Amino acid sequence: MKLPIAVQLYTLRKEMAEDFEGTLKKVKEIGYDGVEFAGICDKDPLYIKQLCENLGLIPISAHVPYLDLLENADELIDTYEKIGVSQIVIPYLLPEYRPGTENFLSVIDGIRKIADICKAHDMALSYHNHDFEFEKLGDEYALDKIYREIPEELLKTQLDTCWVKVAGEDPVEYLEKYKGRIPTVHLKDFRGHRTANMYELIGVKTDGKTAQSEKFQFKPCGYGVQDMPAIVDAATENGAKWFIVEQDDIEPDKTALESIKMSLDYLKSL
Repeated sequence: MKLPIAVQLYTLRKEMAEDFEGTLKKVKEIGYDGVEFAGICDKDPLYIKQLCENLGLIPISAHVPYLDLLENADELIDTYEKIGVSQIVIPYLLPEYRPGTENFLSVIDGIRKIADICKAHDMALSYHNHDFEFEKLGDEYALDKIYREIPEELLKTQLDTCWVKVAGEDPVEYLEKYKGRIPTVHLKDFRGHRTANMYELIGVKTDGKTAQSEKFQFKPCGYGVQDMPAIVDAATENGAKWFIVEQDDIEPDKTALESIKMSLDYLKSL
């Protein structure tokens, strides 16, 4: 592997809540170079900065909810600046703000405002996709509209290669499309097919039914349907600086720590 590898700590959300310091220590012992935050469990940011320095983990980025950033961007960015994070990432849109709703066009304006605030803090802003941004608005996907309307110097891409594939597109082609605009790339594997209730696997209620693992299941990297070698090569060739492993939901017979180790061992074998 030519690029460093981080883990998105949402994968370890239960472990982080139970043992923040011990979990980060295990992440380093497994062999990860850095971490991407998804909340800080009410810990002091300066404590986290020192902890990461002591462990030798680089705090590269943080997922921060869109509405929280709209409401309180300066304070949130300041918190992550103290940790040493260099990139803020908008991770998810609630259903009422997604493409196809009346609110979506306001989202583009909102992201632009957040990007301006990030720029004032000398902080990069990225947008992390799911599959719902692959809805056509006219003749283009909503995801491409976001990136077309907000210039590259204000907004980078954080392509989640799993959700690109789930949406029916080729992750390699999207990595090539946004060459030079992809500082971080999410590596994520899966099996199965897109279903109406698959978001229940990440804790989002839909129709009250549990998504069936045989229909859709997140997997460690290299254990699903993704052409991971091609994705890794394309990301490397098109300007990525970091790979970030994420597994939104863990298989019943494994722990999250076991799963992220499986992903890292596989990636390092390439």
